Amino acid sequence: MKRVPVYFMPGLAASSAIFERIQLDERDFDVHFLEWEIPLPNENIQSYAKRMVHKIKEEQVVLIGVSFGGVLVQEMAAYLEVKKLIIISSVKTNLEVPLRMKIAKSTRAYKLVPTKLLQNIEILDSFSFGSALKQRLKLYKKYLSVRDKVYLEWAIEQMILWNRTTPDSRVIHIHGDLDEVFPLKNIKNCIVVKGGTHIMILSKFRWMNENLPKIILKD
Repeated sequence: MKRVPVYFMPGLAASSAIFERIQLDERDFDVHFLEWEIPLPNENIQSYAKRMVHKIKEEQVVLIGVSFGGVLVQEMAAYLEVKKLIIISSVKTNLEVPLRMKIAKSTRAYKLVPTKLLQNIEILDSFSFGSALKQRLKLYKKYLSVRDKVYLEWAIEQMILWNRTTPDSRVIHIHGDLDEVFPLKNIKNCIVVKGGTHIMILSKFRWMNENLPKIILKD
């Protein structure tokens, strides 16, 4: 049996290290990890997606994107024949984003996001209190490795301004019922993972390892 090519795209500012706990049987799947690139001047997400598609050499691939990476793979799918299009902890349209993001869009408040803090997460260590916050910062430092200012400002703007209003019918949406970034109450037509937060690609890896192969191979 020919192995299924699977391409994973991480979330905003994240590296492919977020998939380190995901294990797909190499007898069935040929796994590839995509990484964020610095956007070109005035490049929109559609043009960026077209550029990213050049990294894919096979036909009938499976695209799996997390969070903002889920938005990107939906745009990439416009230029590819995909076998499966899977998004995790993401949104299918701008109608599924929370109210705060809609307000940020109308007021352009996203322009005020302090990207310097994301560039220098280590600075936050000295201001963190409590073990939970320290643990989260530890995760951020490990997995949020794309800290280029141009990229961060671009990614935040593209997420907020994403203008898709009709979902791609091919999308298989996996979402946690405790997602704090994209609350489940705004999400339609998804596979719900009980206890899943926005970082469930890490925290619910056992569910992913058990269920992703079935989802990919299902006719």
